[in-house]
Amino acid sequence: MRPRVGQMLASTVDTTAVIVVRCPDEELEIMCGGAAMVEGNGPGSAAGTADPDLMGGALLGKRYTDEELGLELLCTKSGPGTLAVNGVPLPMKSAKPLPASD
Repeated sequence: MRPRVGQMLASTVDTTAVIVVRCPDEELEIMCGGAAMVEGNGPGSAAGTADPDLMGGALLGKRYTDEELGLELLCTKSGPGTLAVNGVPLPMKSAKPLPASD
């Protein structure tokens, strides 16, 4: 699929849902729990089967990024599946450190 900014994606294996915050202009396979995600804001149909090795969880309100690709997803519904792109798990975006207040 070719994601676009603002697009809502839902998992087909659990309750995870995300919004695309930033994305490149290319075809990507965005997955959750080892199965491709579908467009929509609610849980997708249970058409996929979860991969037990990719059940690390996605946390509500956290951002998941791939800096090399320029992809950023915001989790709007948490679930047990691990978010991944092109088969590679996405790390949670770390917070920027605040400047020191001397």
